[in-house]
Amino acid sequence: MTDSTIRGETHAALITAPGSGQGKSMVTAALARLHRNAGRRVRVFKHGPDYLDPMVQEVASGQPVYQLHPWMTGEAECRWRLAEAARDADLILVEGSMGLFDGDPSSADLAILAGLPALPVIDAWGMAQTFGAVAQGLANYHPDLAIHEVIANRVGSPGHGRLLAESMPTGLSLLGAIPRHEAMKVADRHLGLVQAGELAGLDAQLDAAAEVLKEAGLDRLPARVTLDAEAPELPPRLLEDVRIGVARDDAFAFLYRANLDLLTQMGAELRFFSPLADRELPGCDALWLPGGYPELHGGKLAVNAPMRAAIRAHHDAGRPILAECGGLMACMGALVDGEGHEHAMLGLLPGTAQMAGKLSALGLQSLATDTGELRGHTYHHSLLETPLTPAAHARRLAGSPGEPVYVEGRLVASYFHGYFPSAPALAAAIFRGEPLHFTQDKN
Repeated sequence: MTDSTIRGETHAALITAPGSGQGKSMVTAALARLHRNAGRRVRVFKHGPDYLDPMVQEVASGQPVYQLHPWMTGEAECRWRLAEAARDADLILVEGSMGLFDGDPSSADLAILAGLPALPVIDAWGMAQTFGAVAQGLANYHPDLAIHEVIANRVGSPGHGRLLAESMPTGLSLLGAIPRHEAMKVADRHLGLVQAGELAGLDAQLDAAAEVLKEAGLDRLPARVTLDAEAPELPPRLLEDVRIGVARDDAFAFLYRANLDLLTQMGAELRFFSPLADRELPGCDALWLPGGYPELHGGKLAVNAPMRAAIRAHHDAGRPILAECGGLMACMGALVDGEGHEHAMLGLLPGTAQMAGKLSALGLQSLATDTGELRGHTYHHSLLETPLTPAAHARRLAGSPGEPVYVEGRLVASYFHGYFPSAPALAAAIFRGEPLHFTQDKN
């Protein structure tokens, strides 16, 4: 070990599933609340690009939640965040994404990289002895992945639970059988879970869900692991004394904690404001309009004329703006919501954003410039109609063109969501309003 090595030992597991829709998000949250209520310090992480699940996990654990993804955040950062958390936490839970082996890199890849055991949540609805076969298939699929226990979800009765336990093959056991229960359900909408701040009674529901898991025998801690990593170097102070106004409310809420941390570490002062409720901007040198749900609040955004005028004045004065996904939609001349109603937006870019009624784009992408390669993702249900020619395109992992990037003055706007720590100098350049020199083809 070197002087910069971080090492910690704690109980930890990757909560995963055979596929999406098995209930792993709520099981992770209920486990976090169960052990938190028992007096333990719990840290939760989320595999992959996701804004909504971490909101619920933060309420459940009472601690900040960060994303882990070997490609987007980088392998070294995955190891560092886990090792740092292991120094203080009694329990680390990592919520997987999609199915255990889905994607590249998958949740399994993260578990293998970090040395975490995987704990699959398997929806047992309509299943009997086949449950054991599914568990065995997951456990034997990759020789480097440790799976010793599984969780049965949506179990119909105690007898059903016993049948599932008896179906387990040698070397695997059933940690617990969770019955069907209202406390284990969480509302969702077109981009995923409903934002935690919009869920009335979420704290009480999490407490109830924790009790459901306790009664199902899930109060036992997973295995202990030792995690170590090299501490990263501090980023350069490229945003010293730069004030960044950050939109944050129910319409603009898709903010990675790591992005906010990085801006602060580079010297920026973050000033949060609400485009829905506030009538003026905070004093700021640059603006960040992140993703979210402007389509659900189009009418309220449209009638807040003072805020719209303030953002237009900021743009007209030549000050930098970064607009991501929902922020891009808000920059258009108009937004047509899911019910066909048109709302006037900021008018910084010509054209219309219109809800498509289905998923329009999904996946990991990157944006390459001579200042660095910003990694991130895209996920949206709307389409743009605009006469603008993109300044560049992000790139999908396979290399084909991804999301268009529009540059209008010092406004940089795209459906692409960036993970700033992957390219600190590029993030700083955007908020300083420096010209961007894209290094990939423009089409």
